[in-house]
Amino acid sequence: QVQLVESGGGLVQPGGSLRLSCAASGSLISIWRMGWYRQAPGKQRELVAEITVVSTDYADSVKGRFTISRDNAKNTMYLQMNSLKPEDTAVYYCHADISVDSGRYDYWGQGNQVTVSS
Repeated sequence: QVQLVESGGGLVQPGGSLRLSCAASGSLISIWRMGWYRQAPGKQRELVAEITVVSTDYADSVKGRFTISRDNAKNTMYLQMNSLKPEDTAVYYCHADISVDSGRYDYWGQGNQVTVSS
């Protein structure tokens, strides 16, 4: 059983910073692509940033402000969010493409609220 557990959300003022973490645990073999998504009220879930073994990519709205990284030894992914704006307010979800004994599957974290407000 593989789980993704998120931490690090909360309330921050505009211009502030937060760091999200997503730790994978369980009987996993390999973690391939990982990513952060977000969903604001009344909007569709959107990709914020993704990371593979060799590359990273970002939504235009967060380029230059957010940084995605991963620690393969800890099976953990991070999202450093700087210069936060009210429009960054959303529930943030981590996603991972993981190989286990029975195959390769998509896994999601539980979601973490990020609120940017003065």
